[in-house]
Amino acid sequence: ALPKIKDLVTRAKEYNMPALAITDNGNMYGTIKFYQECLKQKIKPILGVDFFVALKTRFDKRPGIDNRTTRLILLAKNEKGYKNLIKLVSQSFLEGFYYKPRLDRELIEKYKGSLICIMPHFSGEISKALQINDFEKAQDITNWYRKIFSNFYLEITHHPEIEGQLDLKKKIIDFAKKENLDLVACQDVYYMNSDDKKARD
Repeated sequence: ALPKIKDLVTRAKEYNMPALAITDNGNMYGTIKFYQECLKQKIKPILGVDFFVALKTRFDKRPGIDNRTTRLILLAKNEKGYKNLIKLVSQSFLEGFYYKPRLDRELIEKYKGSLICIMPHFSGEISKALQINDFEKAQDITNWYRKIFSNFYLEITHHPEIEGQLDLKKKIIDFAKKENLDLVACQDVYYMNSDDKKARD
């Protein structure tokens, strides 16, 4: 993304937002700077990671197969959750790296404590199953994550410019109602002002 941490926090402050989250892709490089800037500007920092999840295990590294991943957003509830994020990131690099740092279910279960789990709209396991109308698989995935996390949410976002996005959003909403799951509305921040879009593209 184009914006710098200080600019993001300043804009959140201008909009009277009480909190702001950081969820870098597979790493926590910006976490400390983000945390310090939020405290400085009196905004609650929410620390998290947008993880890459291996198709099977983090040790599988078959060409043309295991370079594909799904995504999972984990947010820290407190210091224990923050330490678990550090452990997950470390192990995803040390043991799971194949094109990208990857988690698997074993690691997720081992370091699940004090974490909030959000299943991404586009690239989460459940979304992938719903895209191909495999509702039984989506239900199996849901049951596993609901067993692991007391705070488990399905993400919805709004990108009507992407083909099939609105249909997928409806499927996620319908599935959440059926499974009695809570939704969280999210939007990634790639640029600060609408006229920055061209530069970002």
